[in-house]
Amino acid sequence: MITLKSNIVIVTSEFPPQPGGIGNHAYNLALHLSNLGYQVKVIADQRSKTGDEELEFDKSLPFSVERIKLYKFRFIMYLKRIILTIKYIKSATYCIATGKFSLWNVAFCRLFFNRKTIAVVHGTEVNFKSALLRKSINFSLKRFDEIVAVSNYTKSLISHLNKKIIVIPNGITTSEWKNSKEKIKLKGQPVITTVGRVSSRKGQLNVIQHLPQLVKQFPELHYHCVGIPTEADAFIKVAESLKVASYVTFHGSVTEDELKQSIEATDIFVMLSTESMTGDVEGFGIAILEANAMGIPAIGAKGCGIEDAINNGKSGFLIDVKNTNEFKERILQILQNTTKFKTEAVTWANTHDWSHIIKRYEELF
Repeated sequence: MITLKSNIVIVTSEFPPQPGGIGNHAYNLALHLSNLGYQVKVIADQRSKTGDEELEFDKSLPFSVERIKLYKFRFIMYLKRIILTIKYIKSATYCIATGKFSLWNVAFCRLFFNRKTIAVVHGTEVNFKSALLRKSINFSLKRFDEIVAVSNYTKSLISHLNKKIIVIPNGITTSEWKNSKEKIKLKGQPVITTVGRVSSRKGQLNVIQHLPQLVKQFPELHYHCVGIPTEADAFIKVAESLKVASYVTFHGSVTEDELKQSIEATDIFVMLSTESMTGDVEGFGIAILEANAMGIPAIGAKGCGIEDAINNGKSGFLIDVKNTNEFKERILQILQNTTKFKTEAVTWANTHDWSHIIKRYEELF
């Protein structure tokens, strides 16, 4: 029988069933803490128009979720989130904040209640271009008892705070990323794939710009992009101008089964992320671990949180996103040692299973 432990409130800017890395992290944090016997309350926004998706999803959870109703005027939602946080922080032993507004919110609420607070920092929320926003988030973070960064790169973005920062990487539930029952075959030999919103941050454009040289060495190579096609039209135009459009397929959003089938049909997972003009950065790269769990090695970008998501030389390689020759060499190395890299990828993913990661959060309590 599980003995109930501390009362934990998680205030998050995202939460399933809607997509988002911060929401996925908050969900797993809540789920695994709940499974360990902690009483967990999550405060999150309604993000669908009707709220029916969230209502149905929340019914299935072993912990409580309080949703802020969707309003046309955003400031009303911010105000309601503050009010709810004050309401529940009173009885909380610990309060965890994750996501931009949540950091401001919990730091403010702590003025009234002396509760143990933990900030989880992913990346973009501490990389504002506005000096005023940077100062406000720095001021907020200094009010937290503990700061957790999801990667060493993210830690470097806030190292100037002169506070102890603990790095706890993102986790995955490896049992959810097993080989699919139905197999598909994707065009190309080799097949290289990126999963994520089609955007400058996720780096699909960087891969496309390498294709003219890549296809000279690998004439049957094909690049598959799976995810919300936000900037796909612009990237297709670039591919056409480089005369490599026939080597690229944008699949758009797919079901979970289709996603796993696509990953399994992939030879090398690729994520050449870069910082966007607005300061949006890759804080970790959880999709890489999900591919690794299915035995797919990865090639990712240096200079961002992906450096913590790849065991360089074992689960895949880290490269300079502008270095085409290095990209070609790493593809060749993986293709020549497929079995070795597949085995190492699975081993690496298993070290990031939430059963291990959650213990590091529990140590904070």
